[in-house]
Amino acid sequence: MNFGWARAALVLASFIGGLGTAQADRIKNPTAVFSGLDKITGRIVSFEAAIDETVQFGALQMTPRVCFTKPPTETPNTTSFIEVDEPGSDGKTKRVFSGWLFAASPGLHGLEHPVYDIWLVDCKGGTEVIAEPKEVPEELPPIQDAARGPNDLARPGDIVAPAASTAPRPPAVETAPLQQQPAPQPRQPARRPVPAPIINTDR
Repeated sequence: MNFGWARAALVLASFIGGLGTAQADRIKNPTAVFSGLDKITGRIVSFEAAIDETVQFGALQMTPRVCFTKPPTETPNTTSFIEVDEPGSDGKTKRVFSGWLFAASPGLHGLEHPVYDIWLVDCKGGTEVIAEPKEVPEELPPIQDAARGPNDLARPGDIVAPAASTAPRPPAVETAPLQQQPAPQPRQPARRPVPAPIINTDR
C-alpha cells in the first residue's frame, strides 16, 4: 500500500482547513448608529454615538467602545462593543450591560432591560482597515516514498511487521516413528467339522 499518497492527502486537507479558519479583515469606524425602544411609550428613536462618547437614552447612559464592519468584498458583519450604565436613586451608577451587539442579529446578546431596548443598526465613517492575522497551516516534513533499510527505525504511523524474534518458539516435542500395521488378511470361511463315521458293531 502506498502511504505517500495518504500523507499527501493529509497535507492538502490541513492546508484547506487552515484557509477556512483564517479570519477576514475588519474596518474600524468612528461612529456607531443605534436604535432604541421605550417600552412604556412604544417610541423608537434612532441616534448616533461616537466611539468612547457617552450618550443618554431615556434613563440609560450608553458608551460605544468599538464599531467594526467588513470590507465590501466580505460577508457583512457589523458589530459594536458597548457599555450601558443606569443611575440609581442613591446617585451611583449601575452597570446594566457590557458586551457585543450584532446588527444582523439584534436579539443575540442584546440589552435586557425592563423599560428600554437598544440595538445596533450600523457603523459609519471608517476607512481604517485592520488586517487580521491569517492562520498558516503547519508544514509537514517532505514525503519520502523510498523504501527504508531493514535496520531503520519505524516512524509514527508506519505499519511494522512483527519481528521474527518477538514470539518465543514452541518447545520441540519428541514423537515415536509411526509403525506400519500389516495389511489385514482376508477371512477364511469357517469349516464345519465332519462327523466321524459310525461303525456298527452289533453282529
